[in-house]
Amino acid sequence: MSRIVAGTAGGSPLVSVPGDGTRPTTDRVKEALFSRLESMNMLAGTRVLDLYAGSGSLGIESASRGAKSVELIEFNDKAAAVCQRNAELVNKVLKSKIVTVQRSKVESFLARVADAGVDQWDLVFMDPPYPLTEEELSLVLELLGPRLSPYAVVVVERSARTPEPTWPDSMNLLAAKKYGETRLWFAEPAGD
Repeated sequence: MSRIVAGTAGGSPLVSVPGDGTRPTTDRVKEALFSRLESMNMLAGTRVLDLYAGSGSLGIESASRGAKSVELIEFNDKAAAVCQRNAELVNKVLKSKIVTVQRSKVESFLARVADAGVDQWDLVFMDPPYPLTEEELSLVLELLGPRLSPYAVVVVERSARTPEPTWPDSMNLLAAKKYGETRLWFAEPAGD
């Protein structure tokens, strides 16, 4: 069973997406990821975007640890419903509507927010399904680049067997770390 690791809602259980269509981030990877983000001062008061959210566990963990706002974006019906349930759980514990859910394809969502001139994000999680091609991932990163705040961090989680993402000109690789079968890439906006 997945859970919120730390913060105000720490220890709270999360609903998992039924079936094998998603692969949740393991507690070991989540703990290491959030330890790194806390050391970078990337949680308290941040605007978080969780793309391909699955159960929403990464965005919800951010909310528990002090994020100002969290948007979970998930297209799959079952996964979006689980995101909604988990968002309601953490919002109730936090006594505030910090986490919102949108059922949408990631590319469509990013195109809509670009057209609407929506605020920028400080922290973005991307844990796309394994079948997502490197070309599709590159397109999403390209669409995301202009929506990042100047000191943002983008975390891409993929299989350790996949190549490093092709970063758009608007982003630079900050770090990479392998945890068993999982690899995390950290990127930041390119300096002007």
